[in-house]
Amino acid sequence: AGFAGDAVVLYGDTTFIRPETLAAMLDARAAGAAVVALGFEAAEPGGYGRLVLDADGGLEAIVEAKDADPATRAIRLCNSGVLAADCATLFALLAEVRPDNVKGEYYLTDAVGLARARGLTAAVITCPEAETLGVNSRADLAAAEAAFQSRARAEALENGATLTDPASVWFALDTHVGRDVVIGPCVVFGPGVTIESGATIQAFCHLEGCHISRGAVVGPFARLRPGAELAEDVRVGNFVEVKNAIVGEGAKINHLAYVGDADVGARANLGAGTITCNYDGVFKHRTEIGAGAFIGSNAALVAPVRIGAQALVGAGSTITEDVPDGALALARGRQATRPGLGVRLMERLRALKTARPSKGAH
Repeated sequence: AGFAGDAVVLYGDTTFIRPETLAAMLDARAAGAAVVALGFEAAEPGGYGRLVLDADGGLEAIVEAKDADPATRAIRLCNSGVLAADCATLFALLAEVRPDNVKGEYYLTDAVGLARARGLTAAVITCPEAETLGVNSRADLAAAEAAFQSRARAEALENGATLTDPASVWFALDTHVGRDVVIGPCVVFGPGVTIESGATIQAFCHLEGCHISRGAVVGPFARLRPGAELAEDVRVGNFVEVKNAIVGEGAKINHLAYVGDADVGARANLGAGTITCNYDGVFKHRTEIGAGAFIGSNAALVAPVRIGAQALVGAGSTITEDVPDGALALARGRQATRPGLGVRLMERLRALKTARPSKGAH
């Protein structure tokens, strides 16, 4: 109430109306049309309302299918339901709407005929039928998702990305993909992903809420969760999960690792099986890994903990205390070797097995 200016009537189940289409409707309003309707050429007009034009191409009326005569039903230009008008004019027209139709309902579309009866002009802006797709069922929702994905893939390709198997790549509404990005098959983007130019996302990756800088390579089979920030030329390899972690330029996390709530310095190298133990059952804690540090395979870094720059953590270590810059940290049991014991032990076990009664014996 009290609003002065143009009003646009939109529908919550019609999600594909483009900003450019709405701008065209408002341009038609600025050019003098009192009411502007959005129409489309329907492949199957069916139950859609028809847009009836006058000899000059202006909009004369919107006729609902059940109220249409055969000649009007033959019209393929259909009504999407989207209208634009000056707010005061629109409410004045709506006040005159009466349920004088087959269904006994109040039709918003009657505003066009009422405007023409006042001597006002009405116009039509058209868009592709797919843009007016409504979602009224789970089947419609699936069709809408397919339409969105088709559009998103086409835009990515047009903007200079390479999709090796476009049909298997699934984008979110806000996915931003730079030029010369390469995306392999079966990659899924959740909300909030930005990929800078020149990055590569290999097959079977799932990304959400993350930022991937130029030259980085992710995957195959990698998962980036919210808060993952990869600097330039980072490598995140197969079966690696990164969450709420900043990974510095040129760092490598190539195999079978979990890096959560962490800061990884530039050119650090995390071996296969590295885990940042970030959760104590109640609180999350951060792990800091310095620039150029090397973390051996199957190491567990129990946060909160700091691994210094250029430090070396031996394979299989469980690190619970800070490691100074340039230091070597080993935290594992000492190996014991007994010459010949392996053979003797196996011989004894085989003898015990042979001496046991067979399963079928009584």
